[in-house]
Amino acid sequence: MVETEIVVTSSSEPVTKASLIVVSNRLPFVLSRDAKTEKLERKASAGGLVTAVCPVVIKGKGLWVGWPGIHLSDPNEPIPESNPTDQTPTAGLKSDQVVSVNIDASIFDSYYNGCCNKIFWPLFHSMPGRATFGADHWHNYVTVNKHFAARTIEALEKCLEQNKALDNNTPPIVWIHDYHLMLAANWIREKAEEKQLPCRLAFFLHIPFPPWDIFRLFPWADEILQGMLGCDMVGFHIQDYCLNFVDCCQRNLGCRVDRNNLLVEHGGRTVRIRPLPIGIPYERFVTLAKNAGKLLRSDKQKVILGVDRLDYTKGLVHRLMAFEKLLEKYPQHKEKVSLLQISVPSRTDVKEYRELKEEVDQLIGRINGRFTTANWAPIRYIYDYVAQDDLAALYRDAAVCLVTPLRDGMNLVAKEFVACQINESPGVLVISPFAGAGEMMHEALLCNPYEVHAAAEVIHRALTMPEDERVLRMSRLRRRESECDVSNWMRSFLKAMGTLDVDDVGTTIMQPVTVDDFDDYLLKYIGYNHKLALLLDYDGTLAPIAPHPDLATLSPEIKNVLFKLSNHSDVYVAVISGRNVDNVKRMVGIEGITYAGNHGLEILHPDGSKFVHPMPIEFEDKVSHLLKALQDSVCRDGAWVENKGALLTFHYRETPTELRPAMIEKARSLIIKYGFKATEANCALEARPPVQWNKGRASIYILRTSFGVDWSERIKIIYVGDDLTDEDAMVALKGMARTFRVTSSDIVRTAADHRLPSTDSVYTLLKWVERHFMGRKARANSLTYRNRREDGVRTQMSLEIATNSNNSLDVEHV
Repeated sequence: MVETEIVVTSSSEPVTKASLIVVSNRLPFVLSRDAKTEKLERKASAGGLVTAVCPVVIKGKGLWVGWPGIHLSDPNEPIPESNPTDQTPTAGLKSDQVVSVNIDASIFDSYYNGCCNKIFWPLFHSMPGRATFGADHWHNYVTVNKHFAARTIEALEKCLEQNKALDNNTPPIVWIHDYHLMLAANWIREKAEEKQLPCRLAFFLHIPFPPWDIFRLFPWADEILQGMLGCDMVGFHIQDYCLNFVDCCQRNLGCRVDRNNLLVEHGGRTVRIRPLPIGIPYERFVTLAKNAGKLLRSDKQKVILGVDRLDYTKGLVHRLMAFEKLLEKYPQHKEKVSLLQISVPSRTDVKEYRELKEEVDQLIGRINGRFTTANWAPIRYIYDYVAQDDLAALYRDAAVCLVTPLRDGMNLVAKEFVACQINESPGVLVISPFAGAGEMMHEALLCNPYEVHAAAEVIHRALTMPEDERVLRMSRLRRRESECDVSNWMRSFLKAMGTLDVDDVGTTIMQPVTVDDFDDYLLKYIGYNHKLALLLDYDGTLAPIAPHPDLATLSPEIKNVLFKLSNHSDVYVAVISGRNVDNVKRMVGIEGITYAGNHGLEILHPDGSKFVHPMPIEFEDKVSHLLKALQDSVCRDGAWVENKGALLTFHYRETPTELRPAMIEKARSLIIKYGFKATEANCALEARPPVQWNKGRASIYILRTSFGVDWSERIKIIYVGDDLTDEDAMVALKGMARTFRVTSSDIVRTAADHRLPSTDSVYTLLKWVERHFMGRKARANSLTYRNRREDGVRTQMSLEIATNSNNSLDVEHV
């Protein structure tokens, strides 16, 4: 990895030599069409992401990829430049730095409202009961992510052209944002590697990442994890979300992980997982608070402020109920305290949000109706957008700010309130532990929104807190937020992307698989009393994939450890391959083990007996006809057909990539035409007879014939394989074996419990088995010896007692 040089300018904005390509669902501005002129116009977007990232994109000659906020009939319609009077962070972003993504309106609606908002939003906020899973929405999500990936590749090519002209050889950073684009990285990486476009990929999630027991409810959970792991670095707001993600990678995908250093091994790469808590433009809010006019006129009343988007994750109903309990329990606050709740309209076209608004309206009406007096209403409610200047004034003068979501990624309202607290007598921040900000804002009062009575007590404490305590708490909060502002977040991201060896978390590279790794996977499973059946694929598992099958030979080390294991009384070894059975036996060359060829259609037992699955008679002649058809039609440009007797394999590993699709399709159609099943393998297509037999059925047959009908209770099983044919065995043995998929691919769905990156890792696994059983044998011998010795002593004592009894001695005395 090339180190990123980070420079801090006088304005504290980080600058990097690497160009930054930001990929987000929306561009940093929204396009609209002027009603009179029909011309496109820009409208700036607010938010921490835009404020932090836009200056880096602008100064580094980077690019921003996103949807413009309007469906354009002409996708090539030029993006307008910013208004000359525009003073927002996006003002300097030129139109040639923008890559607009235009998608069919119905597909976009299904992707955005159907998948992102109705599935990911509630699920990732740990509210699975509100999620509505739909295959159509998921498929459209995949389509949109592919489209974003294609446009990002165009942006990358453009960026590299610019860098070449500027003599900048630093690879660009492609930074993908949020739950809308969790799949895009894989396709970007795949295409960038194919086109040899140097870049580094990063992802940042702006919402929580849920724990495994919730995340696994999503039917396509594996694809989400694989998509995010297509990046070099994945960022979350806080450590808890990082650990949730690492846990899901291990439990869903079977990845090796390092929890201490937050690393995940995937596709032969080490992916760094980093906590990067986002901040706010602190000084900007301080300035807003200093310049804002006074909006809260009465100094006699304390104002409790709530500012939220109207969303079920924000806990508005719970907050209102807690305020009601406060007035019930502490009537001294009546006419002296009021709650000002600002709710920004959100997704007004969605039924759930309309129902939430009605519930909030009714609850406010009931509470006001219950407690209102002639001079005082307990709750003032604003359901509208509030200008940032006015918001700063409310933040500044509020006595208490309630930030009590049921679940929130970070919540910047808490940080904005702290920044605006410039008065000598400051207010108090009350925050939910379920907001990301609650993890680091230690001086705020923690409030569990689900405990309504306890929440009322916390609000009472905030209202009655002495001034010296308020000053102390707020000064510490302000110091931290001024240091950890949005520019610091940007610098932390660039540091995480640019370090070579270590960063603030620790090592950035996972060590190769070691014998000790398998203690976690296998020790508890196998124990010290069970026998073990080792079922192993050959090509790609025991031997590396080679251009020709005859070149795929076992290393001396693997052959040696297999030989030792095959001679251990508690270990049973079987090699199950797609090769014909005589060939796989010749390649392995070890007597006394079971060999299965042609994916189990032929099985050779250690005693010399052989099982051959019955083959439909008509297919015996068809094999030769199909062989000739394939040789005549597709055997060119390095492609060839391997005759395995019962089946054929069409190899295209040596064929140029651009020629493969047409050739594979032609071979597939011929295989199907002759009545065979076309099955994908590693750079190969297999023609298999239509019999209900595969590696899964063969594995169970081998185990049953070797260990009896109760085999699953008598032995422990390890299965290791590398391709789709092995998936049949992994599915068949699910729950009854420990299964490992050997793969260096970034995108592969597997039924295996764990993944191994290479045949070297398989060797390490076999060495663990050797160490375990050789050590166990020594312990077993010592136990046997000890038992024999104890038995001998007992026997001797019995004889002595018997002799003494015969001599008429008192047995009890003896």
